[in-house]
Amino acid sequence: MSRPWERPVHPIEVESYRRMRARLDTTHFAPLTRAVVERVVHSAADLGYATDLVMDEDCLVKAHAALHAGAPVVTDVEMVAAGITRRETVCRLKDAESGPGLTRSAHAIRLAYEEVGPGALWVIGNAPTALEELLTLDTAPALVIGLPVGFVGAVESKQALRESGLPAVSNVSEKGGSAVASAALNALLYHPLAKENQ
Repeated sequence: MSRPWERPVHPIEVESYRRMRARLDTTHFAPLTRAVVERVVHSAADLGYATDLVMDEDCLVKAHAALHAGAPVVTDVEMVAAGITRRETVCRLKDAESGPGLTRSAHAIRLAYEEVGPGALWVIGNAPTALEELLTLDTAPALVIGLPVGFVGAVESKQALRESGLPAVSNVSEKGGSAVASAALNALLYHPLAKENQ
């Protein structure tokens, strides 16, 4: 079985984490929450994510197990997929078409759900309309990483995600984007399984 947490870590990343931790105390976070916060902060060089991100450790534990058991990973755009370097992903944006009342990003979410069914991890870092569409479907996700960026619809879509009760990683502000969304997924991917971490 692949063990993504055994990936080679470049000295620049080690030093970057050292400097980040010198400026940001993350020791009070639970293990997976800490992993997500640190990788997102590291990816954006933005310490503000430490108080902007919203997630639940129990949901992350279940999502981590699903991810390492082989649950599908779906992304809204290829840029998010490109950031997830040690796992195959599904992105249907190139096959999608816009129509009346439906953006191309929203259609891509429909197409992806038809392909993967329930139980996937959804990673949305670009389009608020993709997240809005996901919330209309009965996807029964293992996790929704909802971190779309923008001044139109991003805050509202992330608030709707939190209010949905779905297992999720989101943030409160307008910021987000492909790099931070893929970083949140990578944090779970790179974190060892519990039995490996003892």
